[in-house]
Amino acid sequence: MTNLADRPTSSRGDRRREQLVETGVALLGQEGWPGVTTRAVAERAGTNPGLIHYHFGGLAGLHAAIFRRATDLVIGPLLTELLGVTDERAALRMMRGTLPHASGDERTTRLAAELIVGATRDPALGAVLRDELRRVRAQVAERLGLLHPGWPATRREGAATLIVAAIDGLMLHHMVDADLPMDQALSAAEDLLGDDGP
Repeated sequence: MTNLADRPTSSRGDRRREQLVETGVALLGQEGWPGVTTRAVAERAGTNPGLIHYHFGGLAGLHAAIFRRATDLVIGPLLTELLGVTDERAALRMMRGTLPHASGDERTTRLAAELIVGATRDPALGAVLRDELRRVRAQVAERLGLLHPGWPATRREGAATLIVAAIDGLMLHHMVDADLPMDQALSAAEDLLGDDGP
């Protein structure tokens, strides 16, 4: 297999690579993983299927790139807002306003579902999701360290795991039950903070 890291890059090549990933994400959102084939991506991108091998080493490499991009589209906006809050109560307020919309958006919902399907069916994609979730938890733990400098690393990591899992769980439940009492769940979480926070 060719070492893709040793391959020279150019702005034109970067644009083509980006186009192939974006095309793949669009196909994933419309047809799921079965629709993301070398031929389908190349045809929709208006390019030669050989470029997929050239830029990604084959379909598996393209799938991994698509998976990373879809993960960023699903998680990125929420993570950006979460990392910008000043405390836990602000995080809950942000989640109250953001989560119902994020899990109610058809494109986001479809991509999230396909990420789960892909990760459970393909060990290589599962590893990509595992690494992406680890990255997200590390960023949340780092932010908690800034907010709570006295917390030991184990507490920051544990809290980050709970926060990310709670967000994932609420989004998943809301995807299958639009009547989920999300506001009550977030109010209960706020009550657990007590009067003085953590």
